[in-house]
Amino acid sequence: MENAQEKILAVIPARGGSRGVPQKNIRPVCGSPLIAYTIETALAARNLLYRVLVSTDDQEIATIARRLGAEVPFLRPADLAADGTPTLPVLRHAVRFVEEQDGIRLDWVLLLQPTEPFRTVADIRAAVELGRAGGCDSVISVVQVFSVHPILMKRIENNRLVPYCIEEKEGTRRQDYQPPAYMRNGAIYLTRRDVLVERNSIWGDVIRPYVMPPERSVGVDNELDFKLVTLLMQDRLGHP
Repeated sequence: MENAQEKILAVIPARGGSRGVPQKNIRPVCGSPLIAYTIETALAARNLLYRVLVSTDDQEIATIARRLGAEVPFLRPADLAADGTPTLPVLRHAVRFVEEQDGIRLDWVLLLQPTEPFRTVADIRAAVELGRAGGCDSVISVVQVFSVHPILMKRIENNRLVPYCIEEKEGTRRQDYQPPAYMRNGAIYLTRRDVLVERNSIWGDVIRPYVMPPERSVGVDNELDFKLVTLLMQDRLGHP
């Protein structure tokens, strides 16, 4: 591992149930379960990481994750497996488990959501370098947006369409949208261990942005997303 003084735990949360896309974490994409792409990338970056762990409540997901080379040292307790369970307590549970099992204190926690299959080892490395540069509580990946830029957002007031927060001049070109807007893409959340455990936050106060391109910022939330991810993955892998 690089910089052995700092221990980064990679956590891939993969609950069994899903309303939008049933069993989406292990649903096949170009012949591999969706979670495989995240596990493979994390393992390829293992020289940066202390351990790569999948947190799941589902035995089938656990079996698949182990086969792919990830650690699944526990099945998530029932109180952390509900449909509305936030990610924060899932990460805190993983941190407590690893620290107690290994008798160590972690420095960072890297959240890698399995619904974001296009992040690369270079993305993980760049985010880690940003975090290690200091002066921040977390590093979060984002993508620049145009079609959902705040300048396009409106509200209806007294049956009139008015700006939601930024006035749009008629004829404004997308390249002239100011200031540039960015949206979290869900691919990378790197958080200091103490921020997560002691301040009960994934973001903290000072967040460093890691900007990713649109082609690596596509994730799965619904069936339409799944179709798009499949098409993009076919192109990436050279599948017909």
